[in-house]
Order: sequence, then structure tokens, then C-alpha cells
Amino acid sequence: MRVTSDATTQPRHPRAEHDLLRLLAEDRPARELSAVDAPTELVDLALTVRTRIDALRRREQALVALADSARDLATSDTQAQTLHAIVRRARALLRTDVAYILLYDRERGDTYMEATDGSVSAAFQSLRVRLGDGLGGLVAKTRKPYWTADYPHDDRFTHTRAIDDAVGEEGIVAICGTPLLVDEEFVGVLFASNRSPRPFDRDEVVLLGSFAALAAAALVKTRSVTDSAAALAALSEAHETVRRHTEGVERAAAAHDRFTELVLRGGGVDDITDALVQSLGGWAVLVDVGGQTRSAAGDPAPTESVVEPDAVLEAARAATRATPHGRTWVAPVAAASELLGALVVGGPRPLDDADRRTVERAAVVTALVLTFERYAADGRRRLRGGLVTDLVQGRGRATGRRQGALAEGIDLREPFCLAVIRPVDPADGQGLARSVDGAVGDRGLVGRIDDDVVVLLPAEDAAKAAERLARLVRGVRPVTIGTAGPGRGVEAPGTLYASARRTAIALEALGRAGEHGAAEGLGFAGLVVADQPDVGAFVDGMLGPVLRYDAEHGTDLVGTLDAYFAAGASPREASRRLHVHPNTVGQRLARVATLLGAGWTRPEVALEVQLALRMRRLLPAAPSTPRSTGATGARTTPASTPHDHPRQAPHNRCHDPLALDLTECQAAPRLALALSALKC
Repeated sequence: MRVTSDATTQPRHPRAEHDLLRLLAEDRPARELSAVDAPTELVDLALTVRTRIDALRRREQALVALADSARDLATSDTQAQTLHAIVRRARALLRTDVAYILLYDRERGDTYMEATDGSVSAAFQSLRVRLGDGLGGLVAKTRKPYWTADYPHDDRFTHTRAIDDAVGEEGIVAICGTPLLVDEEFVGVLFASNRSPRPFDRDEVVLLGSFAALAAAALVKTRSVTDSAAALAALSEAHETVRRHTEGVERAAAAHDRFTELVLRGGGVDDITDALVQSLGGWAVLVDVGGQTRSAAGDPAPTESVVEPDAVLEAARAATRATPHGRTWVAPVAAASELLGALVVGGPRPLDDADRRTVERAAVVTALVLTFERYAADGRRRLRGGLVTDLVQGRGRATGRRQGALAEGIDLREPFCLAVIRPVDPADGQGLARSVDGAVGDRGLVGRIDDDVVVLLPAEDAAKAAERLARLVRGVRPVTIGTAGPGRGVEAPGTLYASARRTAIALEALGRAGEHGAAEGLGFAGLVVADQPDVGAFVDGMLGPVLRYDAEHGTDLVGTLDAYFAAGASPREASRRLHVHPNTVGQRLARVATLLGAGWTRPEVALEVQLALRMRRLLPAAPSTPRSTGATGARTTPASTPHDHPRQAPHNRCHDPLALDLTECQAAPRLALALSALKC
């Protein structure tokens, strides 16, 4: 600065001027300028120059700081980094104790603390401020800067308990706040504050405002970048989702094609479960509607605790597609609205949507296979059932029936037994033949006659055949099983059916519904409770071998048995009555033991033999040639002649008032029939 004066009125002080200029050039502080021995006017002029130099220097420093801040903000990648950079720089620019930012919440219409630097109070760091409350709320409402050297005692602002408590806990006294604006868009409020009274000059307020403009722009830019990055990430995720979905659809379609190809090649459910495991890994199990495992593939095989049939089927009934079930996935195998089973898959990894669709495709193809199998089984079952009906009712040529049975694995020349199966609950009769056929399989022939399920199977012991069938159909539903046999020949099934049916009905009448038994095991009890008693069959069942032996050899073993029991099972007394030697009676009884079995003298068997003897006396005279039932070792009713039983006819008809003829026996109640037989 150049200063001129009138040389005539104002003396020059070259030495003082030199000292002042030198101190200014050396950037000496104002106090040294004030100490120079120079006129007051020169000293004041030098101090003014000093002040302006300091102001320019501070502005330069501020501009440098703003430039550094701009670079710092430009390198922030996220909003959080940008916010922390802003409060850190603001605190450094104004050399304050604390700097912080309140961001504007558009949804709630207030501001909230988002970033701080130098703060120690948790309440202050979580503060929310309504527009108009406190200094910050006033800045937010008016979009203009405000500052105070002593906020707690400044009545220009609306004080609230929440704000004052938070400010007091932080220890803040002096506050300077300026709005964050970008193109009239309000972003928030930037603050610089001290914990002691401090008057902020206008240069500091302007500096904070300039920095706030940079900060707002950087914050909006970061938000835009963040939003763009989020949108790009969402777009990439959507693209990846579409890609995975497309790949999953293609993979599921390829699996479906593979399943279909397997079926077209004649593959079954085992091939489908194998292909499913090859596609997904892990393991797969097919459980049919009866709770049985139809197919299993994969390693390690699941345990019963993992695949519990009842729970799996219940989950399948409640589902329309593959759904999680514990650690597994269950897909219903259904045709129309009928559940055929459940496909259970599990393994080391969870299933994605594509895997889920693959499981569902496998379930659909499995349902088709099971439906085809059912149609084929129904056709075969109808053929086998028709064959059973023909065998029992004797329809068609004997040769055709024999060959038909042989084609199904039943050789009628070998011993076989016949069973009648009746449901305990009549409501369970629907589908019983199908269930029994599924349980019996190729072990026998299954058919249906009226309401009875009939099973013909190779066996030599009716009781063991009943036990075997009971084990096979145990999981089907509660049933009563009556068996008869063994028999041979194409005519035997009819006779065995009548006996087996009587046995099943007798079991029901005896309160043993749901159990199983053979005709021979019931003995006379079966005759008493049967709905159509067959006295001849009972007599033949007990005495047949003896009667045939007598007919073939001209002996009278039956008469010996009558005398033996009439004598109280005393061979000696029997010999006296028969007028033969006791040894002869002993030999005859030994022959009887050979024919009836060594246990014929056991009390329960002896009772049945005595009843058969008495019932035989009630029967009308039989033809001279015994009739054969076709059963192995079958008993026949021999001709009753005076030579066979010389003393029988008078006893039977003339001397016993309780004797009944055949028509009377059939018409009388079953219990009366038994009592009449015992009294004869």
C-alpha cells in the first residue's frame, strides 16, 4: 500500500518505516509491529496490513482444506465412509471439540443423528430432532445457518428435554449449524461444536457453509452411486436368478425326459429312483400307500427314524408339490385325487427350486408307472380271480381249469390248501381282494366269490397255511381266515371252499373274528356254529381213513371203535362184547392208530371220534362205493350195510327216541343237533 502525505506538514520517519516493512516481510506477529517506535498512524497501517495478510492466509488455508476435503470425499465409496469423512473434516476445519450430522428422514419428517466425530455420549449419538426444535431443528426448518456461543442459555431456540439432556450429557456449549443442500434438496444439517463458550465469526460460519455444500454434493453423489450399485446388484441378482431358473428348468426337463425314456424302455420305479439319485445325489425312497418301501436308492440308505411311513404319507396327503419334511423332502405320488404313495429324498445338500422340480417330475412319472402297474395287475387279477371262481364252482372243462392253474404256478396234482378271508369290519371289504393279492403275490391264486376273498396256494398243512397267510396279510387290514385241505385234483377246490368258508364263519360265531384257523382245528365246534352244517363232511373228516380201509378190506374197524368206546375204552371189555380175543381187539386198534394217527386216543381227539361215530349212525345209508372228495387222504362215507354193523340199525332207528333222519338234522338248530348226537 502506498501512503502519501504533505512533506511540509508531516515529517518523514524513514527508520520507522523501514522497521515496519521489514517486520511485515518477515511475517512477524502483530505484537512486534506494535512495539516499533513509530508514529501511531504508521503502526496502525502496518497492523491493518498484518490483519489482511492473516485473513488471506486463513482463507488460503481454508481453500486448501476444502480442496483436501473434496479429494477426501471423492475417494469415499460408501455413504458411511462419506459421512465419517465429512464430520472428521468439519471438526478439523473449525478446530472444534465435536462435529456431527443430522440426516433428514422423509418418511417421518424429522432428523436423526447419523455420524459423529469426537462424541462420547450414547444418548447424543442416537438423538432424533423434530423440525423447529433446538438449533438443529431450526436450521432444518429454515434451511439457514445458525450459531451460538452458549446454547444452554440461548433463548432464541426451542429447548426440549430430549435435546437438552443429550447436549448436556455430551457437554456441548457452543454450536454452529449449517444446512446440507443440493439444488434446493435438503439432505441434513452439519454441526461444529465446542464444550466451552466460543463465539463463531462469520468467516467460520461461511467456511462451514462452503464445506457443507461440498459435503452435501458428495453425500448425494455417494447416495446415487450406492443406489446405482444396489440397482446394479439387484439387476445382477435378478439376472442370476433368471439364469439359475432357466438352468433349473432345463435340468428338470432333462430329468423328466430321462424318466420318460426309462419308462418307455420298460423301466420301473427302481429305475426312476436310481435316476433321481444320480441327478440329485443323496438318497431316494418310494413308500407306497400301504406304508411299504417299494424302492430305495442312494448311499447311505435312510433309517426308519428318517423315513417313518405314517408321517411321510401324512405329509404327502397334505402337500400338492415337493415340500420340506424334517431333514428330507416329500413329494406326493398321486393319480388324479388318489394318493398312490410318497417319494422321499434326502442328502448332504439342500434342494434348490430346480432340484425341487426334478423331484416333482420324478413323482409324476412314478405315479404313471404305478398306475400302469395297477392296470396290469388289475387285468391279471381279474384273470386269476376268474380262474379261482372256475375252480371253486367247477365251470368249464376240467382240462382247461387244470392248465390255467398250472400256468399260474399251481399244480393241482400236488397238495394244495384253500383259504377264505373275510374282513372283520364289513366296511373294509372294498379293495380287500386287491390288498390280499398284493400281499400274497405269486405265492398263490387270489379271487373273490360273493363277499369272500378266496386264496388257493400250494401247501400240505391247512393250519400252517393259515398261519402263513395271516403273516402275509397282517399289514392289510383285520381279517378272519379259514383254511381247508390239503387236496388234490381239479374237483377238490369246490369241496375245500365249502369247508374253509364254514371254518371262517365258525371263527366269527365263536367270537374269534380277526383270527385264523383250519377246518380240522375246529372239529365238532365248527359243525355246531356253522351256518350250513355238513355232518357228512365232519364224519368223513374224522373217520374217512377207517371207513375206506373197511370198504377196501372187508373189515369192521368202525364196529371195533364203537365197541371200544361203549366199553369205556377198555380193550378187554370190547373183546367180550365183540366175542373175539383181546389180542384181536388190540391188533384192530393198532390198525386204527395207523389210519387216524398215534394221537387218536388223546381226550380231545377221542371225543371228536366218538361224536363222528354217533353222527354217522344218524346219517342215511350211503352208497356201497365210498365217495371221494378229492382231498389228500380224504375221508369218505362208506356204505352202511348190515354186514358192516349188524347191531347198528336197530339201535339207531328203533330204540333211540332222539334219533333224527338227515332232513331233521339239517332243519334243527345247531346246538340241538349236537345234543342229539351226544345222546344217541
